[in-house]
Amino acid sequence: MKYDVIIIGAGPGGIFSAYELIQGNRDLKIAVFESGNPLEERKCPIDGEKIKSCVNCKTCAIMSGFGGAGAFSDGKYNITNDFGGTLYEHIGKQEAISLMQYVDEINVSHGGEGTKMYTTAGSKFHKLCLMNKLNLLNASVRHLGTDINYVVLENLYDELKDKVEFRFHHQVSQIEKLEEGYRVFCGEESDDCVKCVVSVGRSGSKWMEQVCNDLKIPTSSNRVDLGVRVELPAEIFSHLTDELYESKIVYRTEKFEDNVRTFCMNPHGIVVNENTKGIVTVNGHSYEDPEKQTENTNFALLVAKHFSEPFKDSNGYGESIARLSNMLGGGVIVQRFGDLIRGRRSNRKRIEEGLVRPTLAATPGDLSLVLPKRILDGIIEMIYALDKIAQGTANDDTLLYGVEVKFYNMEVDIDENLETIHKGLYVIGDGSGVTHSLSHASASGVHVARHILNCS
Repeated sequence: MKYDVIIIGAGPGGIFSAYELIQGNRDLKIAVFESGNPLEERKCPIDGEKIKSCVNCKTCAIMSGFGGAGAFSDGKYNITNDFGGTLYEHIGKQEAISLMQYVDEINVSHGGEGTKMYTTAGSKFHKLCLMNKLNLLNASVRHLGTDINYVVLENLYDELKDKVEFRFHHQVSQIEKLEEGYRVFCGEESDDCVKCVVSVGRSGSKWMEQVCNDLKIPTSSNRVDLGVRVELPAEIFSHLTDELYESKIVYRTEKFEDNVRTFCMNPHGIVVNENTKGIVTVNGHSYEDPEKQTENTNFALLVAKHFSEPFKDSNGYGESIARLSNMLGGGVIVQRFGDLIRGRRSNRKRIEEGLVRPTLAATPGDLSLVLPKRILDGIIEMIYALDKIAQGTANDDTLLYGVEVKFYNMEVDIDENLETIHKGLYVIGDGSGVTHSLSHASASGVHVARHILNCS
């Protein structure tokens, strides 16, 4: 088949790229190739009763499929240049904010009506954080919730399905440059296109590196984020989450001067498994529907590690630590903070007797046998720092799940149009190494679509 545009990946970048292309020109012949399932078929078998841990499905329903890894996230769209990626370095700060606001309008008009927009502007917590050596980053946050996020994706798919050809279970193996356009391979089969938009997300990082090697596209070394997911009673952070919902807080450690940050805060949420090609890590979700909410809040504490020459495999480093956790715990490990500080392994009895009821069935263990000392020291420092603004964070019964790893692509060399050295080949979303969030990834899809439309 010959298409005007082939989009590889049906995550937020791919979805918003297709959406904007159709808004601008309904005559374009567009295909979206996705390795995972349609939205309605994305069902994780873990039910907490019969199946309590990851069974290593061929295609992870949490990580792949229409909506990408963000489909079952808690649907937080952060409108800011302070975190979530460096899209603004390519397209400008004002344009990046404008595109994120446009994405928000689309989400609201496709089922997000009634959801709340939070903001840190003018918050009293800025001063409280600074007084305790913490930095609260600026952002406006639209919280859809996992349930409403799903509704928005359903509505976007319904609008696109008759105008765009979606091919699910379609794993792209190779991209070949033609004299005019590109040939996209899925095994032995191939399709041609004039323009190709690659939006494979973080889970496609290894594949993206291979494409860049094959096509001689320059890349630069990126980072990996390592840490744990914290779970504690919702009341402890309620004064922050009621006003801000998502509070991105950064702490600079005294010992190593590393930055530790909060990430993906889920008030009244649940902790979940995440499977990236057989490596089981931890994440968190939350719901807008009060009936689905829990008594706990969870969030990640992550330490970013940037590597210099000669080491280049930052993702491999993160994978090795996650595999060690899987080896010791058969999946995700959970440990009470008090046990970690006392240098002892958590057991099921102490966790069951604790004040925090875990929302994920994980293996009690010892995170000090998994995480490097420098990472773990930073996390412990951060927990004590957070305890000063949210007293109770450092309680013995606070649960730590490990490991949480955020894999980043090698940063692909792209220009102000998010176009590679090969004209007509674009790399967007988290697969580019440039964006690290739903809002930035979605905005990058809109930006590329508008450039393609202007060139048509």
